[in-house]
Amino acid sequence: MAGRSKTSALHRQNLTGWLMAAPAALLILTFLAAPFFLGVGLSFTNQRLVSPNPTEFVGLANFESLLGVGILVLEPKRDASGAVTRDDAGQIEYPRVRSFTRNNPDYPQYKGMRDYKSFAWGDDQIVILARDVVFLKALVNTLAFVLVVAPVQGGLALALALLVNQKLPGINIFRAIYFMPVVLSIVVVSLLWRFIYAGDNGLLNALLSFLTFGLFKPVDWLGNPDTALWAILAMSVWQGVGFHMVIWLSGLQTIPVSLYEAADIEGANSLQKFRFITWPLLRNTAVLVLLVITMTGFALFAQIDVMTGGGPLDSTQSLVYQAVQHGYVKQDIASGSAISVILFMLVLTISLIQRYLTRERQ
Repeated sequence: MAGRSKTSALHRQNLTGWLMAAPAALLILTFLAAPFFLGVGLSFTNQRLVSPNPTEFVGLANFESLLGVGILVLEPKRDASGAVTRDDAGQIEYPRVRSFTRNNPDYPQYKGMRDYKSFAWGDDQIVILARDVVFLKALVNTLAFVLVVAPVQGGLALALALLVNQKLPGINIFRAIYFMPVVLSIVVVSLLWRFIYAGDNGLLNALLSFLTFGLFKPVDWLGNPDTALWAILAMSVWQGVGFHMVIWLSGLQTIPVSLYEAADIEGANSLQKFRFITWPLLRNTAVLVLLVITMTGFALFAQIDVMTGGGPLDSTQSLVYQAVQHGYVKQDIASGSAISVILFMLVLTISLIQRYLTRERQ
């Protein structure tokens, strides 16, 4: 009888636990799991936000239109004698790209594509074609953003954490100052930095002009395709570095002080203590920081939307911004869902690679 009563009490406890977890599980299923699987399903259809036409299954057509690329090799034009022809400026003349991409029966694989990049290879010209040039720019920009912001933001946050981990009077004030940008809305920060980057009377141009005694010429940081993405990257690093500093700091404060005392007795310098004590014991923290920065980098949207709107010349497009543009602005839910699926697979792949490279080795 005693065993039965214990089993019955255990069942009641399990039931109570499940009932208490049910609201949270329901919310997760409703707002996370269901939209995810719905988005995956819609990515294989031609669903539009408002359309009288019935939804049809199109297979991988959305992914092909987004990821379709081709390489076209253009040979120089030649005259009747076989010599390479040149224009008035002395540049080699090549056939027009559109002669290959517009209803050319000899090159059906290039139909509907546009040129994305081109470069010379000897006398030939190599042209990279894409079915969706803007999406390809967004993909390249997002990958470049993540590859740069992850080590820069992570390294800067670690340096700040090492600084504020010192037992000095008033150190908590510096911790609060470094963390302050994190509590500000990213929209507010983006608006603030848009004024800082202003090309006519922005604070950055004024400061650089003052430091160079007027020799520095003002730059339209957000209006120049060569500087716009890097300007947003610098702002993003500044805004998020305080959060990752706190994560590094929590890892630093779990390291036993006795290890550093033993290193001091052995005569180790600061670099040796960091290399053989601090960094090995921060391995798990480093994995967490890299994963968080990677996921945040791939979610780049608010800065683009507020500061540049994807311009100039699509130089600041991102995957999330493209997903919103396709899904809501163009009302092409299927294409927007396909972009979201591509983004998910990209984040998952890179996260698994990071986890594998930073694993603990025996």
